[in-house]
Amino acid sequence: MAHNVLTALKWIALPAELLSARPKRLRFLIFNTPGRLVRHARRLLLRLAAAAEGIAAYREGLQLLAAT
Repeated sequence: MAHNVLTALKWIALPAELLSARPKRLRFLIFNTPGRLVRHARRLLLRLAAAAEGIAAYREGLQLLAAT
C-alpha cells in the first residue's frame, strides 16, 4: 500500500525529474527537510530550512494534491 501511495504522489505532485526517484532519495529530498513549528500571532507556522526553489516545489505539490 505504501508503494501505491508513493507512486501516486510522484505522478500527481512531484516534478518530472523525480518520477524515477527511489523512496530513499525522496525521503532525503522532501521528507527529511529540517524545520521548526513556531507560534506567532495566534497562528502555527512551519519554518523550513531549505532553498527557496525547494520550498516552492513543495508548495506546488501540496496544491496539486489538494486539487485532486
